[in-house]
Amino acid sequence: MMADKASAPPRAWQRMLSGRRLDLLDPSPLDVEITDIAHGLARVARWNGQTHGDHAFSVAQHSMLVEEIFLRLVPACEPDERLAALLHDAPEYVIGDMISPFKSVVGGGYKEVEKRLQRAIHLRFSLPADLPEKLKKTIKRADQIAAWFEATRLAGFSEAEAARFFGRPRGFSAHGLTLEPGAAKTVQDAFAARFAAIETLRGR
Repeated sequence: MMADKASAPPRAWQRMLSGRRLDLLDPSPLDVEITDIAHGLARVARWNGQTHGDHAFSVAQHSMLVEEIFLRLVPACEPDERLAALLHDAPEYVIGDMISPFKSVVGGGYKEVEKRLQRAIHLRFSLPADLPEKLKKTIKRADQIAAWFEATRLAGFSEAEAARFFGRPRGFSAHGLTLEPGAAKTVQDAFAARFAAIETLRGR
């Protein structure tokens, strides 16, 4: 028995609270559920938890922030594009939020797993497996703007330091953006509601 157990391949799937078993090496869109994404992202901390406040600033909050900024950058965007912005970090509900310095140490293996998960998530919600380059660049810009505000308002960066890593969001105001860390369940519900609102727009 011990020999059989030792020779068995390592488990590569994650059991979700929905009951799904998501294979990290070969993820199926059929095993992706928005309830699992909302639950997981609301409990994954940005900045490794090194932020001010009584709660962690979660990836779910960051994702909603990026979607808000994207909408300001492209007011006439399509609902599909808004959904792509909201789900830009969705794989982190499975693999967590690895900070950039550690990603560079780990190398390509992490990125390949992340890419497979992102494609499965996109297909699950009827988005292109690979987004058009122009859309990816705009979402990336929204992501960097969000990171600059998070870094300076929550994570202890000076404005000059944040500008070196994320660029300075010239001409972009944080007015009306949500940068207050919230309780996990509250954020989970808010993320699910944002997804549902965008899905309603997509159905029109």
